[in-house]
Amino acid sequence: MFAAFRPRRPFLKGALALTLASFIAACDPVGLSTGPSINTSKPVPVALLVPRGSTTSGDAVLAQALENAARLAMSDLEGVEIDLRVYDTAGDATTAQAAALSAVGDGAKIILGPVRSGTTNAVGVALSGKGVNVLSFSNNASIAGGNVFVLGPTFQNTADRLTSFATRNGKNSFVTVHAQNVAGDTGRDAIDRAIGQNGGSNAGSVSYEFSQQGVISAVTEVRDTVRQTGADAIFLTSGTSDALPLFSQLLPEAGLSGDSVQYIGLQRWDIPAQTLALPGVQNGWFAMPNPALTGQFRDRYSAAYGTTPHPIGGLAYDGIAAIGALVKQGNSDALTAAAMTQGAGFQGVNGIFRLRADGTNQRGLAVATIRDKQVVILDPAPRSFGGAGF
Repeated sequence: MFAAFRPRRPFLKGALALTLASFIAACDPVGLSTGPSINTSKPVPVALLVPRGSTTSGDAVLAQALENAARLAMSDLEGVEIDLRVYDTAGDATTAQAAALSAVGDGAKIILGPVRSGTTNAVGVALSGKGVNVLSFSNNASIAGGNVFVLGPTFQNTADRLTSFATRNGKNSFVTVHAQNVAGDTGRDAIDRAIGQNGGSNAGSVSYEFSQQGVISAVTEVRDTVRQTGADAIFLTSGTSDALPLFSQLLPEAGLSGDSVQYIGLQRWDIPAQTLALPGVQNGWFAMPNPALTGQFRDRYSAAYGTTPHPIGGLAYDGIAAIGALVKQGNSDALTAAAMTQGAGFQGVNGIFRLRADGTNQRGLAVATIRDKQVVILDPAPRSFGGAGF
């Protein structure tokens, strides 16, 4: 069933309260490429696809959070008017396709959303050849390319940042530990590529069945692999909501203490906050966005809407910020692939980011650790591309 168009609210104008939406002046030339021609002197029609109407738990809250963040970004733009129209996808691929086609029929020049890879892929296929690009909130790099760009932080981006930091700090031989599922395999592949690109040594990988017993059974193999290869780092793809807490307890008990091998995490280790108290995560390395900018966004969002932002809400802000920054340049080809993939990138609520020609993204991340149950930044997030970690 088609998701009906929801009437847009009045365009929000206001002083530039933050510099977060600012465009980083690019040196790369802007060339014509796939994408629409726009009139930058008039409000630019932007369609926001959200999972409102979905039966998945939490999607209603997520849908509102994405719309809130997008409108907050609009209020921070200066000299640019965005005609934001919101379409409900119900979290369904067929509905999302219909919504996207309706949005383009209504004049949308770019699609912001949807959230998940399946719906994003459906939208990308539906709009192929129509000259409209898609900025998805997904972090699944496998769906990126053509007219689809993903805004979510990718495993490859995180693996590159952490592996680069590790090799620059004397950790050169890595054992990767990953679950036997799509996320685990994707994480392992990202780490493998990052090790090769940063001059490290791949000491092997250990996979485990995605279960408590699977983790327990893998511990001995991880220990033996580290000892046999002389690896000085263990790269874990798991997060705090799955195998990380158990691994962080069992591996040190098996003799792999943080003093003998460096633990590195592909996912954040500071969420939820109670994870910080786990003995096994102390002194481990992980990557995170610029905490100062993330805090500013959280405070502004809370002041505006009376609640904390959804963990991925900032992606909607970033999408509007990038669109607004490009449109402000006054070029009719502002929303083409060539314009959006300029190397200098954009400044978003979590720091710098840029879109790549292959549809993926690169985000400026800080490298952090946990000491005495507190997050400590070891290497700050870069403020521009070409700096530390890039």
